[in-house]
Amino acid sequence: MRRTTLASAILSTTCLAGAVAANEDFRITEEPLELTIHMHWDRSQGYVESYPVEQAARELTGIHLKEATAGKNTADTREAMNLLLAMGDMPDIVGSQLIKQPVNEYGPQGAFLPLNELIEEHAPNIKAFFDERPELRQAISAFDGNMYYIPYLPDGKYGRAWFVRQDWLDALGLERPDSVDELYDTLVAFRDDDPNGNGRQDEVPFFVRDWEELIRLVTLWDGRSSGSDTPHDFMVDDEGRVVHPYARESYRTGLAHIARWYEEGLIDKEVFTRGVSARDHLLGENLGGMTHDWFASTSGYNAALTDRIEGFDFVPMLPPESVSGRRIEEHRRIPIKPDGWAISHSNDHPVETIRYFDFWFTEEGRLLSNFGVEGEQYEMIDGEPIFTDAVLNSDQPVNSQLWAVGAQIKKGYWQDFRYEWQWTAPAAREGIELYDSHDLLVDQFLGVAFNKEEQAVYDKYWPSIQSYMLERQQAWVLGNGDVEADWDGYLATLDKMGFDEVIEVMNAAYARQYG
Repeated sequence: MRRTTLASAILSTTCLAGAVAANEDFRITEEPLELTIHMHWDRSQGYVESYPVEQAARELTGIHLKEATAGKNTADTREAMNLLLAMGDMPDIVGSQLIKQPVNEYGPQGAFLPLNELIEEHAPNIKAFFDERPELRQAISAFDGNMYYIPYLPDGKYGRAWFVRQDWLDALGLERPDSVDELYDTLVAFRDDDPNGNGRQDEVPFFVRDWEELIRLVTLWDGRSSGSDTPHDFMVDDEGRVVHPYARESYRTGLAHIARWYEEGLIDKEVFTRGVSARDHLLGENLGGMTHDWFASTSGYNAALTDRIEGFDFVPMLPPESVSGRRIEEHRRIPIKPDGWAISHSNDHPVETIRYFDFWFTEEGRLLSNFGVEGEQYEMIDGEPIFTDAVLNSDQPVNSQLWAVGAQIKKGYWQDFRYEWQWTAPAAREGIELYDSHDLLVDQFLGVAFNKEEQAVYDKYWPSIQSYMLERQQAWVLGNGDVEADWDGYLATLDKMGFDEVIEVMNAAYARQYG
């Protein structure tokens, strides 16, 4: 497989620091050792013992994971975790999406084992990873300084990008918009000038699948929609304080413009209700002009629709400059997720378990967790893991095929971006190179770990505050109120709801965790 210079640079960052040699014996126990596991995430409410990846790991390590998931009848990971914690005897391993908060709250209370010494003495590959990235160790540690889970660690830099119909621009004699004013003019032209050529004013100038991507437009007025890859998250301001973007003047200004664009028909009228089908429908019907979505999957529409829509060309473009001339891409791949796995207090084999966790950070384990089983999902060619033609040419997305065999699931492992680069279309690869030639990315808020008192304050106030923020946000976009006129009352309501108390505990935890 030929790769660009940028791709080579990306792949070079995936080399495993301190990895165990490929020919090392990975056997942890001579006799098979069964460890029970709770594994609950958005795509699977339970652990599948027949996963080919699981079977391969059994052969290599001698550790057999046995399904013991609580809450299999609910898709709500938090609900499943609450049920698990209420059990008197938990399984040996607890794997979950959004595991960070419960393990950091209940680990110091004895529900989960601290991992620091276990890693130091028995997990050389995990230790090497965090020794090279101490800020990530800080980010996942609880308030007592201990690590209680091994996280899912994404790889790569860029996630979402701006995409525009180049064929529509060409039809109207327009250049790609490079500023917020040019963007406005382009969207107006998409609305009024019949770029799809059907003689009807049916175009949807800007659309998104995830409505949160609409709010991200506030960056064009120097606002922020989130401080991380989690929507609506806190952020760290230029003075090093934790703040929330939805209580800042730049957000107010940005949202006022978004509401005006929505009223003028520049934004999909069904933006809050169309959901995940938006991209398929609006592009497939030759109606959608511009979006902000994932590089790899969005670029695939060129191959899918070229035969149906003459000249179809949906390409990445640089983020337009904001009103102050700043050009940023707010979304990026966060280096650490609040997902992963932990060792419960009921585990009688903590040393074997941490060694098993460490296996997934070896070269062999990392290949297995990212690419599946050699000879089935991929082959090693010139030292590179290359997916088979059957995987790359399947009607099923590559990631769906990997989930089905037990790879790329949200346990504690280090992702390898090479898995995604192989099925990233040429247009997206060019877009990644374009983005990489500019300084677009912003720092991310990696979260905090509360002590018991701080957690109580957060739990008391924040859920209702966030619900109010989002309720007003959607109302303002839809024209039910005016964000400019309502702003002072909005801030006053936040104060009454305990917003300042939440900000106070966030900053106390942030100062303790990051110094």
